[in-house]
Amino acid sequence: MSNGGVSIDALMPKDMAVKAENIGIAKAGLGAYRMFALAILAGAFIAMGANYATTVWSGLGKIVVSSGSETVFTTGLPYGIIRLLGGIVFATGLIMVVIGGSELFTGNCLIPMAWASKKVTTGSMLRNWVIVYIGNFVGSVLTAYLVFLGGQHTFGGGAVGVTALNIGIAKNSLGFLQCTVLAIFCNALVCMAVWMCFSARSNVDKVFVIIPPISAFVACGFEHCVANMYFIPSALFIKDLDPTFFAKVVGGLKDGGAALTWGTFLFNNLLPATIGNIIGGALMVGGMYWFIYLRPSWTGKAAMGGIPLTEQQKK
Repeated sequence: MSNGGVSIDALMPKDMAVKAENIGIAKAGLGAYRMFALAILAGAFIAMGANYATTVWSGLGKIVVSSGSETVFTTGLPYGIIRLLGGIVFATGLIMVVIGGSELFTGNCLIPMAWASKKVTTGSMLRNWVIVYIGNFVGSVLTAYLVFLGGQHTFGGGAVGVTALNIGIAKNSLGFLQCTVLAIFCNALVCMAVWMCFSARSNVDKVFVIIPPISAFVACGFEHCVANMYFIPSALFIKDLDPTFFAKVVGGLKDGGAALTWGTFLFNNLLPATIGNIIGGALMVGGMYWFIYLRPSWTGKAAMGGIPLTEQQKK
């Protein structure tokens, strides 16, 4: 459907592939300083979504109803519902990234679509990934530190801090292979959210296509490297910089919080999560859609559109 010659219909997948390719070219060509600044913003946006989820999860696991000194009953929301609620609010982070405009490493795992078409060099793609990854790390960790300075971990009678610690411990306790596999599924869903945004004609469309896959990955317990740049440092700051609070709650933590170290974070979680995110985004989503819609056929025409390639595209 069109109005005055302007289409108001959502883009079809083959058009989305072309758009993804063009966006990849633009992202790879950004200046280093601008790219880094936008990456810091994205890290902060994802961190705020993670903080939102942590706050919502705090205190949901157990509800005690009492009458005077007598406990009437103890109940709690089902595990899946708790995870779903956190996932829905966590999506706020990616909504801010997409609509606000910033550079997120996991979303940029779609740049290989432009690289596979030889419109982006290997060097420019890796340059983007490295700069954006570092910027995301700075934005996420800085946000975690500022949240700590704000004393939010003491809110809710300390429930927010306990939740943050338990999240960090659980993530740092994953095995390397397990974390990698969980990260593959995570970024497949994240990149599907970004991919579906390419079909959107309005910001409202983008919000509605982002929430389902993002809430799904959070609810399912998948691993997102940039989110973990907030979740785990948040727990580490509480443990290392507020020993009084940590001493009060350590008895209720798994193994006394022994898994919470910076080395474990970097090598047991962040490294495998990053590897898995690249596989899930670049191969499972970007690679598959490039193969379906953008890969030149043996006749020198676009795989789906039947549009003859230019001599430059054939090279």
